[in-house]
Amino acid sequence: MTALATLDRVTRRYGDLTAVNDVSLTIDPGVILGLLGPNGAGKTTVISLLQGLRRPTSGTVRLFGGDPRDAASRSRLGSTPQETALPPTLRAGEVIDFVGKHFADPVPRGELADEFGLGDLLRRQTGALSGGQKRRLSVALAFVGRPRLVLLDEPTTGLDVDARRTLWAALRRQHDAGATVVVTSHYLEEIEALAQRVVVMGAGRVLADDSLANVVGRVGLRLIRLRSPEPDRIRALPGVLTCEADADGMLTLSVPDSDAFLRALIPSGVPFAELTVRGATLEEAFLSLTEESIPRTTEHAS
Repeated sequence: MTALATLDRVTRRYGDLTAVNDVSLTIDPGVILGLLGPNGAGKTTVISLLQGLRRPTSGTVRLFGGDPRDAASRSRLGSTPQETALPPTLRAGEVIDFVGKHFADPVPRGELADEFGLGDLLRRQTGALSGGQKRRLSVALAFVGRPRLVLLDEPTTGLDVDARRTLWAALRRQHDAGATVVVTSHYLEEIEALAQRVVVMGAGRVLADDSLANVVGRVGLRLIRLRSPEPDRIRALPGVLTCEADADGMLTLSVPDSDAFLRALIPSGVPFAELTVRGATLEEAFLSLTEESIPRTTEHAS
């Protein structure tokens, strides 16, 4: 299988700041890849390197086998940046037509509008659109050229829950039709809903690169919920890492080994009820993987 894009031992520095540090990454056809990390982890820098907007300080970046800075290499690439910039006096339909003129076989205006729910916006000037409407249009524009690879940097920023889910459905359809999609997001539920592969970054490095299930499984935490009139005795049991009580008196415990915890709980004589056990979520996995990484606050390193 020929990779669509690769980073081979890539480092990108901004003065004394190392935004991406010796990162190797391969993007193969046919996946939705979720790129996660705290602010300053290097996600946006990786996207800009793949777009040819930045060049690596060291290492090699390839897009469809060529240099991302070469326009020919980008002809099969679609992207949506974090910041939405649309000509305010053009109608949404005119913007779609304008962008489509840059491609040999663009998606017709009406077809793209139907796919992304833009039909009622086509005759409106983009300057009159809400932030969420502009964002939906920007994401749709990433697909107008029938790209093989699409890079979406925080694609649903500013959208409400219903609009996000509508956009997710459109992205899944585009993926089913053959597009490979890379998504960065602050919404962990978004990555859980979309991605088959997850790359977690921290302090400019790749901390994890695996299937969604395996990234979650790497954490190894189990969460136990139960009700007990003696929470202090529950907290004192062997293996309990954290214990939090909610407003209803339910306790949520994190333990590395749920079987070992239950073997300690049952003979302890501590009264309990309503016990459930589950694995970690992506959010818990994400926090566990990134908690040791060095935080960055510089805008360019995000």
